[in-house]
Amino acid sequence: MRFRHSPFLSLSCLGLCFALAVFSLFIGRFSFSPSELWQSFSYLGQAALASRMETIHSILWQSRLPRILAALCVGAALSTSGAAYQAIFRNPLVSPGLLGVLAGSGFGAALSIIAGFNPVLTQICAFLGGISAVLISILVQRILGQNSVLILIFGGLISAAFFTALLSILKYIADPESQLPDIVFWLLGSLTQISSTQLAMVSLPVAGGILGLSFAGRLLDALSMGDDEACTLGVSVHYIRYSVIAVATMLAALTVSMAGMIGWVGLVVPHIARVMGGTSNQRVINLSAIIGAIFLLLSDDLARCLSPEEIPVGIITDLVGCLLFLWVLASSREISL
Repeated sequence: MRFRHSPFLSLSCLGLCFALAVFSLFIGRFSFSPSELWQSFSYLGQAALASRMETIHSILWQSRLPRILAALCVGAALSTSGAAYQAIFRNPLVSPGLLGVLAGSGFGAALSIIAGFNPVLTQICAFLGGISAVLISILVQRILGQNSVLILIFGGLISAAFFTALLSILKYIADPESQLPDIVFWLLGSLTQISSTQLAMVSLPVAGGILGLSFAGRLLDALSMGDDEACTLGVSVHYIRYSVIAVATMLAALTVSMAGMIGWVGLVVPHIARVMGGTSNQRVINLSAIIGAIFLLLSDDLARCLSPEEIPVGIITDLVGCLLFLWVLASSREISL
């Protein structure tokens, strides 16, 4: 129990994350050694680069490093969003897609692909679609005139079903030779097409959202005791609940708009963090960010190395995530179904 509450746990996870990020630089279909990496830097500024050094430098800065940073960013954001959702709804089986953000983002991306928009506009449409789905969930709750969490979940189910139906319509009318493969590939989840420019645009709001949810950890601890108990402690229940939902939804929508549908990260990783670090929401959120980054980075490494034809990382997270979830359910006594 002392180890669970020790800062050494977070520092160890951070050290492991950094080591895996460095290791990931050297693996892939085009591999190179640390000495060759160092030599590629010594060629910078010269008029002509050696052929192999030029290739290494190009792969490192234009493909591999942005992809590794994107895996860390997306994994941390998804797992933090999942931990926040589980705390808000007081349910360990909740994932970021509960209020329809994944279905809405999928619809927005598919609509932009059919319309022929460029990748940047596709990201924007996916983000707006996810936000719209959550707003519809809240609107359903308002229409029914009840502020209970259960009604909000029902609103999420309605919103997710609605956007899933719209997505199915778009897949049906899409051109099967040009548009449908792009939609299907995007829905599988991948980090192959992320550029450094896209990463720079997303990383700052993702970092801010993770920090905001971390600072709200103690308030989430109060909410976990129930609305009445939290009110007696002076916590503005509705304001905190909807603020956390807004930030968590923003994180999930940003990651989906950047990397497509990547499942299980937001569901499984908070459980692992809870088993390792205890039930304090602040600690769970901090550990979830680090472990989620590690989990998605390892999954992306497997996606790059298991097959000559790269596997979408969403498939790897589905396969590995369900096995990890079975392990967590079998080993943890803190999860009661």
